[in-house]
Parts: sequence; C-alpha cells; structure tokens
Amino acid sequence: MTDLAATAVHSDDIAKPATDRRGMLLYGLLGFAAGLPFYMFSTVLVLRLQAHGVALTVLGFFAWVQLLPTLKFVWAPLLDRYDIPGFGRYWGKRRGWIMLAQLGIFSAMIAMAATSDDANLAVTALFAVLLAFWTTTLEVAADAWRIELYPSQEQQGPIVAANLWGYRSAMVAAGSGALLIAAVGGWALAYLLIAAAALLPFPILVAMRADADGTGGRVAALTTGLIASAVILGGALAVTAAVGWVLLAIAAQAGIDAGSNVTPWVLGMCMLPFVAMAIALPRIRRSRADSALRTSTALGPYVDFFWRYGYAAILLMVFVSLYRMGDVLALNLSKPMIKELGYSLTQIGRADSLVALGASVLGVGLGGLMAAKRPMAWALAVGAVVAAIGNFGFVWLAHQRVDEGLLYIATAADQFGNGFAGAVFVVYFSLLVNPRYPGAQYAFLTGFAFLLPRLLAGAGGAMVGSIGYDGFFLLSGVVSLAAILFVPALSRVRARSEEA
Repeated sequence: MTDLAATAVHSDDIAKPATDRRGMLLYGLLGFAAGLPFYMFSTVLVLRLQAHGVALTVLGFFAWVQLLPTLKFVWAPLLDRYDIPGFGRYWGKRRGWIMLAQLGIFSAMIAMAATSDDANLAVTALFAVLLAFWTTTLEVAADAWRIELYPSQEQQGPIVAANLWGYRSAMVAAGSGALLIAAVGGWALAYLLIAAAALLPFPILVAMRADADGTGGRVAALTTGLIASAVILGGALAVTAAVGWVLLAIAAQAGIDAGSNVTPWVLGMCMLPFVAMAIALPRIRRSRADSALRTSTALGPYVDFFWRYGYAAILLMVFVSLYRMGDVLALNLSKPMIKELGYSLTQIGRADSLVALGASVLGVGLGGLMAAKRPMAWALAVGAVVAAIGNFGFVWLAHQRVDEGLLYIATAADQFGNGFAGAVFVVYFSLLVNPRYPGAQYAFLTGFAFLLPRLLAGAGGAMVGSIGYDGFFLLSGVVSLAAILFVPALSRVRARSEEA
C-alpha cells in the first residue's frame, strides 16, 4: 500500500542475521520475552482483582494501565538516541535497551507478587504500570531493530509471524500457567514463577557475541550495566509513584469513584487527538526539510509522518483505531464474563493453554502468509472479519450451558482472529514508517492505534453495567467490522517524498 525503498537499512548495533532462519529464531525469542508479562498486568490481574472482590467499574479502570503502550512515542526517541551504560557499549544500543527492560519486567513482577493480596489498590496499580512500562520499552527496542533489518513486505511477513508466534505463545503460557498455578498455590507464586520465566532470555543475551563496535570486556560491561540499571529502575519507580499520587489526588478532587460514569468523558478525550492533528496539519505540510519542526529530536519523527501522508494520516489513524477495537475491548472483560458464567479458574486456564496457543499460532501463520503474498487491502479486510467473529463468539457463549468444550470453541475463535489480524496489522504498520525513524514512528503508530480502544476499555465496566455483556461484545465486533469501510480509500494512499 505504500512504496518503501528496496534497499535494506542496516542496524547500527549488529549485522543482519545471515539467514532468515536465524532472524526468525531471534525474533521468536524477543516476542516470547515481551509476551510473558503482558497478561500479568491485564487479564490475569483483572481476575486477581475480581477474586479479591474489586468492583466491576474499578476493574474497567485498571484497563487504563494498558494505556502505557499507547504513550510509548513519548519516550521512544530516547531509545533511538541514547545507549544504556555498560550494556550499550558492549552489546549495542538495541540489545542494551532490551536487557534493561527485562530487568525492569522482572523487578515489577516480583513487586506484584509481594503485594498480591491487593490490600492497597494504589500500590497494585503502581507496580502494574511499571510492568506495562518496561514491557512496552522492550517492544519499542525490538520493533525498531526489526524494521531496520527487514524493511520490505516480503521480509516482514515471516519475521513478524515468528515474533508473534513467540509473543502469543508466551501470552498463553503466562495466562493459562498463571491461572493454573494460582488455583493451586496462590497469586504470589504465580507472579514469582512467571517473573523467573520472563528473565530467562537475559542470560542468553549476555552470552551473545559483542556488537561489531563493542568495546571493553563482557564482565565489566555487565557490571556497569547492572549498576546503571538499578539507578534507572529506581528513578522510574520514584517518578511513577509521584505521577500516580498526583493523578489519584485529581481524581478524588473531581469525585471520581467506583460509581462514576466516565464513558462520556472518555469519548470526549478520544476526539482530542484527531482535532489536534487537523489543526496542525496545514503548518506541517508547508514546513521545509530544514525547519525546526522537522529537525527536532523530540518531534521530528512524528512531524515527518504527517508531512509524508498529509490529511490521509487522519484517515489512517481512524482506521487503525477501529481495526483492533474488538481485540482490546475483549481482553479485559472476556475473562470476568466467563468467570461469571460459572467457569472455574482451572477451566479458563486449560482453555487458555493448548487450545488458545494452537488457534493463535494458526492465525498468526495464516495472517503473516497473507500479508506477505496477497495485496494488503485483502489481508486487512479478512483480518477485520475474523477478529469480529471472535468477539461474536463471546455473545454466543453467554447463551450456552456451562460446558468446557464450548469454552474451547469460543476461545479458539477469539485467539485465531486476534492472531490473524495482529500479524496483518504489524506488517502494515511496518510498511508505513519512514526507515529513517523506525523506532519512534512505529511506536507512535501502534501507540495511537490502541489509544481509542484502551480508553474505551477503561470505561468497559460501566458500559457492561448499561448494556450487558451481550451488548458490549456485539458492539465491539461491529466496530471492528466498520474498519473495512476505510480499506478502499487506504489502498490508494501513497507517501509523499522529499523529491516530489
């Protein structure tokens, strides 16, 4: 759908893997490292809070923890510009950030295990936010590296499939494994074991060869990197706690509590980014290559995207906001609904194990294949349809008797649709970015794509209270299908070049 240069942009950190198999193995590992913690601050956390009697509306508020990935464009330019002391010098910029992020993920999950009684919801939210932050940081570094190494549609298909196979396999392992462990040994043990598993790639990265430009010894680099990481992790904890305290104080002052109807306010907030873009676009389109807007370290990568696509950028943002709506809305509230239907944690865990994994792997594989071999417009349309079917499956399940086999069918439909649409989505976005700014622009695009769905997900508890689970999942599926209406127009979108 967009024309990218045929020449590969090589990473500054490490030469391109000699074979596609090596690249797929590498990105399978990175996907696994990023996927393990995701359910621990989303689905698993919601079930944990529900077990401790937290109100449905408050469960919806915890979906806003997932807003961190939508805001990753705020700190993504830092990952393109700065190295982690020690780690970056020896292993390179991208791997250095990945290693720091893994330590952040591990420490946040240890803290969540220590506070697994959820006696203080503010503390629970603090460590959940930190876990989301470091998980997102890992994804930003890995995505930037992937786009630099594999810029074409044909290359992206198999690499994205391998990455999502690892990512979704880890999500299934963490989701089902955590529930099965929690049913036997409690929530603290579940978080401790998943934390240990999430750190497994760290020694593998440490054992890898040095970057081509790496200097100094491995031991010295590791020691320096660990000390620097401790300082950075401590600083992130202090900043997050301070910001959280201010936000909670503002919410209390505004009278927001478990009984508040926040949906109208959320919908209003969702419109603000689109209004801001429309206002800024005329000036951006007139800006020259040497203007302060386009050369700014903080804003330049994002201004470049709007300069290249113009008003079509707004159309792109509306489309991607709708495209993954069903996936995001179902993530937080599907499990509470299933639990209320009468299914046990053990039954949910079994459904989220081999059934979900098999369906997800199949969906990712077929989605990656279609994205690599077929016109992108067709792949996007098919992805929207199968994702919507997954949401409609929860409506169907709500009207059936409690039967584990039926739960398997609904879970398989959901995971297949999510995997298929997710693979197509990642390939499409990877082709939209300017290879000059892979990390920052991909972070912005994927972050903005999930802004509207995740804002609405935070109000999901209140929406269920008004229209019920049936209406909620029916609505989310219909909205996902609505994205298809944009595909014909998007198929004609081309990026503006500096020469033109």
